[in-house]
Amino acid sequence: MRRFVVFFLMAAGVFFIDRAIKELFLQGFVWQSECITLAFTLNKGVAFSMFAFLHGALRWILLALIGGLFIYLYVQKFLQKHPLLFGILFGAAIGNLYDRFIYGGVIDYVYWHCGFDFAVFNFADVMIDVAIAGLAYLHFFKNSVK
Repeated sequence: MRRFVVFFLMAAGVFFIDRAIKELFLQGFVWQSECITLAFTLNKGVAFSMFAFLHGALRWILLALIGGLFIYLYVQKFLQKHPLLFGILFGAAIGNLYDRFIYGGVIDYVYWHCGFDFAVFNFADVMIDVAIAGLAYLHFFKNSVK
């Protein structure tokens, strides 16, 4: 039971931090430096705007994928083994999915343009990367994701 509390608290925490940051950009916050621009962008696709041609269907496909992944991880007891990392992962995924249903795309705002141009991303994207990196580390170096 305690592990589920950790999972849901982490998911809720990441979701609400993500929402708070995105709200700043919805209200018009902009900041720019030589290397980074922080400004509102709406991404109607997934990474690098891929699959944007799917329009509204993309949100339903992603909802099914996230729901299916949750069920699989719950049944296989992975959520109980790594509640912190999966809480981060699902909180971030739900944050971006919320954007798709409410705004028609994901609110992105961090644009790196120093030396090379990089995709625009957000806090939830970073948290997804952190969770995946943590799970990969456990799998490859600690052998505990089984």
